[in-house]
Amino acid sequence: MHPYSLKSSKGAPILPRPVFFFFVALCGFYVYYLSFNQITLENRKEGYNGEEQRANICRKPSVPYEELCYVHFPKPTSYSRGECSCTPVRFFVIVSMQRSGSGWFETLLYSHPNISSNGEIFNRVDRRENISSILQTLDKLYNLDWLTSAAKNDCTAAFGLKWMLNQGILENHDDIVSYLNKKGVSIIFLFRRNTLRQVISVLANDYDKDAKQLNGTHKSHVHSKEEAEILAKFKPKLDTSTLIANIRNIEKAIKDCLDHFKSTRHMILYYEDIIGNSNALSRVQEFLRVPVRPLMSRQVKIHTRPLPDLIKNWEDVSSKLNGTEFAHLLDGSDYAK
Repeated sequence: MHPYSLKSSKGAPILPRPVFFFFVALCGFYVYYLSFNQITLENRKEGYNGEEQRANICRKPSVPYEELCYVHFPKPTSYSRGECSCTPVRFFVIVSMQRSGSGWFETLLYSHPNISSNGEIFNRVDRRENISSILQTLDKLYNLDWLTSAAKNDCTAAFGLKWMLNQGILENHDDIVSYLNKKGVSIIFLFRRNTLRQVISVLANDYDKDAKQLNGTHKSHVHSKEEAEILAKFKPKLDTSTLIANIRNIEKAIKDCLDHFKSTRHMILYYEDIIGNSNALSRVQEFLRVPVRPLMSRQVKIHTRPLPDLIKNWEDVSSKLNGTEFAHLLDGSDYAK
């Protein structure tokens, strides 16, 4: 026997050609399977985190990683952001009540070149008739497809709206909280500490809707001292039989709102703070992560006089509130002219 045949008989048998091809095909199928799963995983990740990937492309060093969920790079369908496409945008909502200074506060924010606030978009019933219409409206707004006079040529860095408590936000709070947290929307709560002054302002505003004291025109906000003095001449007579109940309802609505939305990123601001604390507006700008600058408004306050000069039946109101948990509202020391 040939010596080479003896050596070959001692080693491992050579695999038949069909078996060899089977193993090659099996390895190829395994590699394809791994590659397919990797591509599928990446596509899913891209679908779920498309905005995060865009943020990675546009991210600036000044944006901390832990704040990326609050930074957005919207792609409007109605126009192109152009050179602003990589300007990060933070979404916000001002949550407030009527006659709490929210209109004035919004004009202050709007004086900042990088902040756009779009007013009470939910004052229309069709936009808040159910949770679906509310979320559709918010989607359009936060995609920057909400084109109003609030739109700016400057690169917007903070974009939001004003939402009153009587415009569906409390009735749908669970779904709205979930949406705001998922969307990375920050809340600025703006209320009044002195709810008695708020009641006075509401009654005076309601009166002017019918009286139209300014040349037959109703104005909720004025831009001159002359107009303010005309509207301030009206002194409402408060119904003392329902006054305490009305104040309790206002304060309960505020408490319920803060409880419902406590899981969101938010700050609490009071009207009196803006008037009496020069740092209040700086804190708001820091909260929105925009450059801090002086903010201005053309609006003029209407009711600037002490409380006894604003209420027709002051003695009755004073007597009603003295000795109650609302007696502190009679003290005007929390308000600076």
